[in-house]
Amino acid sequence: MSLYDEGHTIAGWTGAAIATTGGAVAGLGVCTASLPVVGAGLAVVAVSVLVTWALHLSGWGKPPGVRPREQWGMRVRDTQARDGHAGCVGCRLAGRGRKRSAGAPASVSASASGSVPAESIPLSPIE
Repeated sequence: MSLYDEGHTIAGWTGAAIATTGGAVAGLGVCTASLPVVGAGLAVVAVSVLVTWALHLSGWGKPPGVRPREQWGMRVRDTQARDGHAGCVGCRLAGRGRKRSAGAPASVSASASGSVPAESIPLSPIE
């Protein structure tokens, strides 16, 4: 089993639900040949991006990559969101994010802060 737990967050599920609703509204607009309804659906999809981003920045999303098993739960709030996540585009767009020395792997900067990075488990003999 992989230690990656992408998208299993309040931010991820909320954004997916809003985007699905927007896609359904846009699809209804296509079926009824109504340009305003298509536009409304696309606007709802755009709102889903903003809602997901806001939830991520408030700690209800998780950083990309490997996380320890105790942080996998959806109701576990991310305490490092205020500082920003290394390698996270959303945090970088918000002006957050950790400065890392060039060429330093993520495990080096994570171990320097005191946390122990999780190890990856191969999923197949090819890995």
